[in-house]
Amino acid sequence: MSSAVTSSLAHRVPDLGALELLLAVARLGSLGGAARELGITQPAASSRIRSMERQLGVALVDRSPRGSRLTDAGALVTDWARRIVEAAEAFDVGAQALRDQRDSRLRVAASMTIAEYLLPGWLLALRAGRPDTAVSLLAGNSAAVAERLLADEADLGFVEGLTVPTGLDSVVIAHDRLIVVTAPGHPWSRRRRPLTSEELAATPLILREKGSGTRQVLDTALGGLARPLIELSSTTAVKAAAVGGAGPAVLSELAVREELAMRRLVSIPMADVSLARDLRAVWPTGHRPVGPARDLLHLTRA
Repeated sequence: MSSAVTSSLAHRVPDLGALELLLAVARLGSLGGAARELGITQPAASSRIRSMERQLGVALVDRSPRGSRLTDAGALVTDWARRIVEAAEAFDVGAQALRDQRDSRLRVAASMTIAEYLLPGWLLALRAGRPDTAVSLLAGNSAAVAERLLADEADLGFVEGLTVPTGLDSVVIAHDRLIVVTAPGHPWSRRRRPLTSEELAATPLILREKGSGTRQVLDTALGGLARPLIELSSTTAVKAAAVGGAGPAVLSELAVREELAMRRLVSIPMADVSLARDLRAVWPTGHRPVGPARDLLHLTRA
């Protein structure tokens, strides 16, 4: 249908509010009663009926001290109006069903550090407000999170890298810092001087896989890395290898608090480089989170 035809139809057909008023007048036999049922004043109801009569070019209601009665044309228009209103009600029910389906589930994709150390608390808070929402979590590196969102396999994502993946909008939800850690028996634990960026870059490290936010931040800050000592796909695995004495690692401060407090790992001071980073919530460009995803986003920033 052309835009010109659509526009003229919109001007020729009364709006739903007017049709609902006409149906109420037919059912109650009173313009005043119809106005009260719809929550408007009687003068406003009369004005709406007159406007509809002018729009259609026919008289719809006979008014008298004893009430309001439909004309013959009004009775016929009322039958047509009923079909339109019933179709609108079916439309509304269908749209509500889509909203209910959307609001009954939440698919979250998160990079490993956020998934392991921040997301559980946020999801517990979400459950308190939305106990009927089923949540599924897809954990992976930041590149995998972007892929999930762009493939419509997730409603909201969380990443740790320096940049926002192409095709996504974002907001900073927290700040984090990467630190160099070793087991207490490693030679670095007895250093008297802070570690330099050149030394760290030249040392084989226990690292996350390529595509992880941690690896991206570290590589960018140092201008390149030595060949990994071990390459692992989760923060927990990297941490376990470092605790076991396999070698030095660079991990989120969030991930090693307990190990540092119990002296299972030792933090190695850096002399000349900052490994601070932003943690971000991300979603497809132009599609601001709604429903449970919007609520979760608000919880992360509370």
